[in-house]
Amino acid sequence: MDKISFPYRAHSHLALMHVINDCGAWERQDLDVDYERVISREDAHELVPKAEVEFVSGNHVSTYAAQARGDTWAYVGQSMSSNNIALVTRPDLGIESLADLKHRKVGARGNHPYLNAWLYLKQHGLDTDRDDVELIRRAQQDVTEPGKPNRKTLLDMVIDKDVEACFLTKPMADFARRAGLKVIDLDPQHMIFYMTMSTSKKLVDERPDIVERVLKATIDGVSYFKQNREDVIRILMQRYDNDGVLDREMAERVYDDLAPKLEPCLYPSMTAISNVYQEALKQDEKNGDAANIHPLALWDFHFLRNIVDSGFVDDLYAENPDMLKGYGG
Repeated sequence: MDKISFPYRAHSHLALMHVINDCGAWERQDLDVDYERVISREDAHELVPKAEVEFVSGNHVSTYAAQARGDTWAYVGQSMSSNNIALVTRPDLGIESLADLKHRKVGARGNHPYLNAWLYLKQHGLDTDRDDVELIRRAQQDVTEPGKPNRKTLLDMVIDKDVEACFLTKPMADFARRAGLKVIDLDPQHMIFYMTMSTSKKLVDERPDIVERVLKATIDGVSYFKQNREDVIRILMQRYDNDGVLDREMAERVYDDLAPKLEPCLYPSMTAISNVYQEALKQDEKNGDAANIHPLALWDFHFLRNIVDSGFVDDLYAENPDMLKGYGG
């Protein structure tokens, strides 16, 4: 059995990663996967190209500029390409839609989520670069140092009146609703995010068997997630507590949000790639290095094509072939 490291960049990825692990998908590919730990963006950029860390779940934006500077990052699969988000605000503010955010303070966090908010607002006519909205970044906790004090959540920032609104996904949007805040459902954002199979050209060249087995295990786990609602809800209730303990209702909401979005064949959408590339350009606008890299330059689809052509995916969905319509299975 091969032991590999597969840390995550955001704890939300664990909802899927726990299921991949607990359904036995890693083991079926003869893999012992160390996945229950976070990795910083800086450590990922240092350790993945050397194959000292074989895979990272995430690192979606900074990789384009890094590639222009000699990095050897490779994306070999994508778990989902659309993000269901909600606008969360206080009921007394009169905010009913995105348009009502003009000249308001909107909270955001981190690097990629902050850019998601920037792009979503811009694509809906609110350009933070023109001061249409004041986008306030939450102080970022260094999650690689467990002893550090917790920072406010976006939910806390809205409740404490630091900001007037924020964007949240499940289950945090449901926690917001339970806290008495107004939750306004929005159109999904097409984005490369969540669990991405991120690795290095070194691993692709030297251990293609590992890459193929990781992809097969992930495809297997996604299949289990989509086709075994009750078992997955049980796993979420038992294992996924990073956003707060999930009761049955919350676990059902998380499942019903994630399951339809998971990509059976791990192909990303072109719209999602285009959007994350726009964020890479924004993040690197001072240097301009990301603009020298094609949006598809980091993506290697040949492993997925071989897996799909082998019938592996079709076999997993033999009892539910309609789930593969439009996915290339």
